[in-house]
Amino acid sequence: MSDSSNSPLDLAALRQRIDTIDSELMRLISERAECAAQVAHVKTADDPDAVFYRPEREAQVLRRVMEENPGPLHREEMARLFREIMSACLALEKPIKVAYLGPEGTFTQQAALKHFGHSAISLPMAAIDEVFREVEAGAVNYGVVPVENSTEGVVNNTLDSFMDSGLHISGEVVLRIHHHLLMSSITRQDKISRIYSHPQSFAQCRKWLDAHYPHAERVAVSSNAEAARLVKTEWHSAAIAGDMAAQLYGLDHVAEKIEDRPDNSTRFLIIGNESVPPSGTDKTSVVVAMRNEPGALHALLEPFHRHHVDMTRLETRPSRTGAWNYVFFIDFKGHVDQPEIASVLEEVRSGAQDMKVLGSYPVGVL
Repeated sequence: MSDSSNSPLDLAALRQRIDTIDSELMRLISERAECAAQVAHVKTADDPDAVFYRPEREAQVLRRVMEENPGPLHREEMARLFREIMSACLALEKPIKVAYLGPEGTFTQQAALKHFGHSAISLPMAAIDEVFREVEAGAVNYGVVPVENSTEGVVNNTLDSFMDSGLHISGEVVLRIHHHLLMSSITRQDKISRIYSHPQSFAQCRKWLDAHYPHAERVAVSSNAEAARLVKTEWHSAAIAGDMAAQLYGLDHVAEKIEDRPDNSTRFLIIGNESVPPSGTDKTSVVVAMRNEPGALHALLEPFHRHHVDMTRLETRPSRTGAWNYVFFIDFKGHVDQPEIASVLEEVRSGAQDMKVLGSYPVGVL
């Protein structure tokens, strides 16, 4: 009886405690925003064209938050909260403009918001090379482009765009990709005979579709967001897309997480005009052209092995000119400012026909 009689009082006390904590949180967030504004003032006093967004600094803050998180919230959930606080504070001075491979509602937009927070201004582009052009022209601060999927491999258009661009990679985002089968309010679920999606999504969900909708027509479109838009007016159609597209077009879930591999993920790159200083846990990407001669690949890889540099990715693209016989895209751990990394790159450059450092950048935190 005593527990029952005390529970309303305990609940009221807990709610009061939450209200007090919320007030204190607002005060501290406001204080942080004021401090961020002072940092911006100091920067502009020294340099009117100062860059407010520092990828290495934000990566360091998020890592510290995850390391010091006391729980019970998961460390990544706590980091996401701080990601949004930093995004809002930065927007007080000058919101970041980010171009991404559109249309609105794609996984690339989701990656952009995951990396920059919802206070950034995200602008959809129709193609990957358009994202590069917008950043090169200074119309936006950064761009977000997909580079590889764990199931389908590399995105060749992104690699090709780097060969002609002077932009730097300033960050990476790894996004867990969950595909859902979606329908509109007018869809007759028992009559679904057509399914729209991007070709890569069809490939990533092939076994599920073969088992559940073997006779449905599969119509490939330019993006999953476009697939979601199309089913709004067709009573016999469904779309494979993600949560952002479902919310954007007001679609219902027929089935969730229909990807064949539960670890399905896509890596995105952040491209910008500035080089990024070391953050403490970094990755470097380079493109190397080797001469067409025996042992060329061994000569390329041997310095990495000898200096114990961890190579995380190696991709080959066909040459587009006579000067580029073999073109290798290489990712490895470390930053170009580290002496051992500089030594490796100098050795590679001496034996290569050409080499370009695409960027050193923080390893994705979230």
